Amino acid sequence: MNIILLGPPGAGKGTQAKRLEQERGMVQLSTGDMLRAAVKAGTPTGIQAKAVMDAGELVSDAIVSGIIGERLDMEDTLKGAIFDGYPRTAAQAESLDVLLSERGRQLDFVIELEVNEDALVERVEGRFTCANCGEGYHDKFKLPKVEGTCDVCGHHEFKRRPDDNAETVRTRMAEYRAKTAPILPFYEAKGLVKKVDGMADIAEVGAQIDAILDGKA
Repeated sequence: MNIILLGPPGAGKGTQAKRLEQERGMVQLSTGDMLRAAVKAGTPTGIQAKAVMDAGELVSDAIVSGIIGERLDMEDTLKGAIFDGYPRTAAQAESLDVLLSERGRQLDFVIELEVNEDALVERVEGRFTCANCGEGYHDKFKLPKVEGTCDVCGHHEFKRRPDDNAETVRTRMAEYRAKTAPILPFYEAKGLVKKVDGMADIAEVGAQIDAILDGKA
């Protein structure tokens, strides 16, 4: 099972990708992570990518495709891959089709986590975490049981990410729409796009995704 998981920052893609890795043995393929790993490992495409990056230039589609191809040849991807951050253009989408078909595989679904922008702003703006153990909280949806004390470790210091604010969220939403606009029609024409309610709670979003993967939705 090979899927693309789409959704703006804050929609819960990372949470669902981790769950699919744990429960189904799928592997999340993030282009940024793969690029760094290929450079570090000194793979043929990694060497090419390093030369381009050292020159201060952007890595080409051909190099990105090469890195994805190398990664797909690794045995741990045989149970399925979750593509994250790729493809971002129609040309990349066509390249991915070729990469998969060369390995006797195919893309099964493009799953988009749909969100309400105003509700997402509220969700992201209210987030904070325990400075010690990282347990997540929210001003409106999940306050510590005892004010000022982490439920998990009893620590009294909390922190917020500086980019968890309305302006940043709306900028990211605009960037996301600009990046997905070119590829959604490509996959809609193939009948691969499925949408889930990204504003539902984590378990419900997971259930919707599972229903799609199991052919029940």
